[in-house]
Amino acid sequence: MQQSVAIGIMSGTSLDGLDLVLVRFTHQNKWDFEILKSTTIDYDNYWVEKLSHAPALNGFDLIKLSKDFGAYIGTCVNNFLIDVSVPIHFIASHGHTVFHQPDKGITLQIGNGQEIATKTKITTICDFRSKDVALGGQGAPLVPIGDKLLFSDYGCCINIGGFANISFDTNETRIAYDICPANIVLNHLSEIIGQKFDKNGEISQKGNFNQQLFNELNSISYYEKLYPKSLGREWLETHFFPILNKYAITTEDKLNTVSHHVAFQISQSLKNKEGKALVTGGGAFNRFLIDLIKQNSNSEITIPENNIVEYKEAIIFAFLGLLRFINQTNCLASVTGATKDSCCGVLFEP
Repeated sequence: MQQSVAIGIMSGTSLDGLDLVLVRFTHQNKWDFEILKSTTIDYDNYWVEKLSHAPALNGFDLIKLSKDFGAYIGTCVNNFLIDVSVPIHFIASHGHTVFHQPDKGITLQIGNGQEIATKTKITTICDFRSKDVALGGQGAPLVPIGDKLLFSDYGCCINIGGFANISFDTNETRIAYDICPANIVLNHLSEIIGQKFDKNGEISQKGNFNQQLFNELNSISYYEKLYPKSLGREWLETHFFPILNKYAITTEDKLNTVSHHVAFQISQSLKNKEGKALVTGGGAFNRFLIDLIKQNSNSEITIPENNIVEYKEAIIFAFLGLLRFINQTNCLASVTGATKDSCCGVLFEP
């Protein structure tokens, strides 16, 4: 039986914190995993400020931020491992996305891997997107190989994070794409009225639905595009926010209408999907949003235990690191549109 212990690290676009998960992977006929420890380290105001303004930095300051962020991640890992005695084979860190424009062949996730490896004295794997983008792919989404090999009991997997994405098999080929923006917009709107996020969707539920805004958001051309396709912050700023900002309605009404929009787009993606739909990510805790998805869809929506909901992406990045560590395919061309499947990620030794 093959066995590996790894740390997966994820920093999402919604800037809600750094997810760390310690996972034991085993392989005997098929891959399985066990979560040994997990935590989320909330970003303080310093890191929220630094990471949110990263796209506007000059080259030198961006490199310095990547170095500093890598050192910070390394410190977080060391603190995370204080009471852990099991040997760690490697760390897999997604980093924090600053730029993602695959149509221009550009993607950048900061959090210097050498800093992490040196600080923790553990082999570190990061930069999971660049190779696929160089091969003509979207560099996203990356989790579908994990969905396929670790969560094969489900007909499809949906993650509602900063952006919502879906992955499923069709004709034994894995397909995946970003569906629409989700928490990145809902959190942004919540912050306008002094809340970090809309707990359980309670604020959204109190707002009024705006049919005109709903219709205009649904008419965005991205939703008509065929996969492979992916979304990023830049798309949000040029296509989504300009529509949202021109409506002189309350923030509560915007939250309500955007929630309906997210639920509608997710429901559209669930059409004709067989089997149970596994829903994870922070959005799985948004009761109002989940109820809207259930109302709009015939699929059986399954929300797993909290550890899976919160840490599934970090678990899968640890798994991507494992596949990279053993030189197996971890990025699927059927998902990203690249010229071929590949084994992505850069290794940094301590």
